[in-house]
Amino acid sequence: MRRFEYVAPRSLTEAVALLKERGDGAKLLAGGTDLLVQMKEAGAHPSAVVSLHQLPELRGIDFDEAQGLRIGAASDLATVAAFPVVPERFTALAEGAGIVGSVQTRNMATLGGNVANAAPSADTAPPLVVLDAVAEIAGPEGSRQVPAGELFVSPGKTVLAPHEILVAFRLPTPPPRTGSVYQRHTPRKIMDIAVVGVGVRLTLAPDADTIREARICLGAVAPTPIRATEAEAALAGQPPSDELLARAAELARAAARPISDVRGSAEFRRYLVGVMTRRCLAIALERAKGS
Repeated sequence: MRRFEYVAPRSLTEAVALLKERGDGAKLLAGGTDLLVQMKEAGAHPSAVVSLHQLPELRGIDFDEAQGLRIGAASDLATVAAFPVVPERFTALAEGAGIVGSVQTRNMATLGGNVANAAPSADTAPPLVVLDAVAEIAGPEGSRQVPAGELFVSPGKTVLAPHEILVAFRLPTPPPRTGSVYQRHTPRKIMDIAVVGVGVRLTLAPDADTIREARICLGAVAPTPIRATEAEAALAGQPPSDELLARAAELARAAARPISDVRGSAEFRRYLVGVMTRRCLAIALERAKGS
């Protein structure tokens, strides 16, 4: 590891100014579970490390029925998964945040870091997308908001400019009769990354006889997490049935654009998308009926 300057701003304004001043050589430090490994083993050599540990805007989780859920980007994944309303109302996010790495990793790694790294297999990305999360971003030109589904550009790259900071995520309160789920397939049960990840949210109509709205997001089967929009459209307005769920799963499988690598072939990944989407749709449907 090479020498670098360590700076710890005490306000968001100061942190943005430091990023602009230090230029492209500056890296942000939140949980550090990725940055420190990159600096030690992957050849990353930042000239400055800007700590986010003392910025209150990036901390804390709050929920209000009208305003929804706000999660500071520097909140660790263990806290996100355990926050009382998250397993109850934002179940897919609790399931995604609750399986990243090991227990030790989840107590250090942050929600913002898991997203900002822009790994196609990030376990919190599909849940945030299907739950209609919006990211709050701060930069030299002020603040802006970006829907979670529009954050990702390519592997390792988001829409964040070099001098911008991911501040928080806002998730609207799910309507009544809503169920969500996130599942992934990995070669090992823990300490592994997704070969395929599937996030689903279903909201039933007031009479619970039809599906009012559907969201399906696939991870690790394209350069970025992707919505299976044709599958969503096939579900909307339809009475749920085994045949409908199977058809939607097939449409999701067709939307996948996987590659073959040492962890699985493209054909295997497409097969998994179909099986897992069907399974997740069934789980989300049961949760929507039970809510």
